[in-house]
Amino acid sequence: MSVTTTMTGGQALAGQLVREGVTDVFGVPGVQLDWAVDALCERSAEIRFVVPRHEQAVSYMADGYARSSGRVGVGMVVPGPGMLNALAGLATAYACNSRLLLVAAQIPSAQIGQGMGMLHEIRGQGDILGFLTKWHVRAGTAGEVASLVNQAFGQAGSLRPRPVAVEIPQDVLQKAGEARLAEPRQPAIESPDPKHIDEAARVLLSARLPVIIAGGGVLAARASGALAQLAGILQAPVVMTENGTGALASHHPLALTWLASRAILAHADVVVVLGTRMIEGGTPAVLAPGARVIYINADEADMGAPRPGGLQVRADARLALEAIAGALGSFRGSDRTGEVRALRTWCDLQLQEIAPQLEWINALRAGMPEDAFYVPDLTQMGYPSSLAFPVRTPGTYITAGYQGTLGFAYPTALGVAAANPTRAVVSISGDGGFGWSLQELATAKRYGLAVAAVVFTDGFFGNVKLLQKRQFGRTYGAELQNPDFVQLAQSFGVDSVRVTTPGALTGALSSALAARRPALIEVPVGEFPSPWHLLRSYAPRKNPPPPNPLGEPRRTQ
Repeated sequence: MSVTTTMTGGQALAGQLVREGVTDVFGVPGVQLDWAVDALCERSAEIRFVVPRHEQAVSYMADGYARSSGRVGVGMVVPGPGMLNALAGLATAYACNSRLLLVAAQIPSAQIGQGMGMLHEIRGQGDILGFLTKWHVRAGTAGEVASLVNQAFGQAGSLRPRPVAVEIPQDVLQKAGEARLAEPRQPAIESPDPKHIDEAARVLLSARLPVIIAGGGVLAARASGALAQLAGILQAPVVMTENGTGALASHHPLALTWLASRAILAHADVVVVLGTRMIEGGTPAVLAPGARVIYINADEADMGAPRPGGLQVRADARLALEAIAGALGSFRGSDRTGEVRALRTWCDLQLQEIAPQLEWINALRAGMPEDAFYVPDLTQMGYPSSLAFPVRTPGTYITAGYQGTLGFAYPTALGVAAANPTRAVVSISGDGGFGWSLQELATAKRYGLAVAAVVFTDGFFGNVKLLQKRQFGRTYGAELQNPDFVQLAQSFGVDSVRVTTPGALTGALSSALAARRPALIEVPVGEFPSPWHLLRSYAPRKNPPPPNPLGEPRRTQ
């Protein structure tokens, strides 16, 4: 039931957020937002206003909140520098199909675009937001605010989920007018064409070795259960891309990491490309000659050239998987778990080339509950985690996707903790990446966000150092001047400890998570072997891989 009353634009914003079921808003207050913040104060019994120490954390926290919960994460910033500071997190959310609403204030309506040097004025703010959102709009009156916010929620979760933005000028937030709070919308979810489903089923019924490539779209559609069901029917191995890590639990009998794609795709005669661009290093993944391809994606742009031709099923991943499973009827494929075990052994042999990282990654896993969230940054432990970290519960592995946003892990993990207060949350960072957001230790303490931040320190931007040494034989600009991270965390009132062995890390992490308080664990480390030849098929490697456990592929149909 809609309710019409007189209210300010700020009150309309807060009221519609309550109507949409929002319980947390991440934002940094400022003069252009005063009337919105005061309205949130009026609704503080219903909405918690979480204020980080930098606007970059606003969008990161909203992203972590959204991806870990399936709800829309809401961020709020002042115009100009506030909005610009939030763009790295917004870009990450865009890359990772995240349901995020950014409320960006604007200068007074009459001055927009006039170049008068108003506080926080920048040219083309809406244009900038348009590049990093799927939908954005500016409110012109207080009466429009609730309706536009309502539309934004519908857009954020519809079809391909992605961030949306609503700009609200300072005067619109302040002025009062007749406003109607709207009922929440059901997001539009695209159902597959039954003819395409029948055709996909026919192709799969004739397959000798079907393989599913599962990407981040599976997680965005929250389709892990449907994926497991169809994979089980077909007995199709599921190769998870880096961004699709955690689409299935690692111990699922058909689950494989992207490293295994180098062996199995050469043998697959039918490949289901599910919720992924299937692009590595700017080119499509290499399939066997003559392999038939079934693309399932909510975005038509991710199913065409330069990829090989195939059947295109434009649909929500969950609905498409369920429909194909239904169309297959009583069919059950030949058991493939033996091949999957052989491929896992093949991958494990290669992971021994990065044994030092593997030891720390296993120590992290041993200290975490089965359903803990794991948020790795771009660090020497984070890079190989998509291949080496055992994901026990689908949807608990949260990455920066192709954006590769250094420093994203800790504030994103804080958003995860805000959405999941009873679950364990662990972020891992290097000393370089953690420096982007170390001030958010204050946010963790203030709001009791029980993230265990593990910071591996070596005094360098580790990957920069690795690449510079390999390419030039020297390093420049990669050195870091670090604080004492343990004392730093303690100065914020955050539990902290330094450990030097994997066993000690497991114990410290287990204790930190059991305490249900914010914590920091510093781990001094040395130089690690490069993981890039395992992560990227085009990266140079010193030694050839072990023989393909499935044998040499046939070169013709």
